[in-house]
Amino acid sequence: MALSAQQILELWRRVLVADLRRDHPDLTARQFALLLHVYLTPPPHTVRGLSAALSLSKPVITRALDRLGRFDYVRRKRDQTDKRNVLIQRTIKGSVTLREFGDLAAEIAAPMQPPPVALTPPR
Repeated sequence: MALSAQQILELWRRVLVADLRRDHPDLTARQFALLLHVYLTPPPHTVRGLSAALSLSKPVITRALDRLGRFDYVRRKRDQTDKRNVLIQRTIKGSVTLREFGDLAAEIAAPMQPPPVALTPPR
């Protein structure tokens, strides 16, 4: 049984409120969406590619990456095969932060899930 739209919004609210209590930098929704995209989609990532994938301008992506870089959630590195490109790389700190956020969401979501249906063998 899937969660209703109301339950999903309540879950999102609970996760965000719980996340506010953690000791880490606050990110805007745009910055968090960009961070999730970098970590949950296969690399390589470039400003141009992120701009196209998220339908945001390159300056918007650049500003968000600047902030994420200040927190060491992502890193820029010159592409060795094409020196004109700058690749956006994941960091350990960013990975840990997202893992903790995912664990928090799973913990909050667990009581909202219906209990599993026990299958009884036929007699």
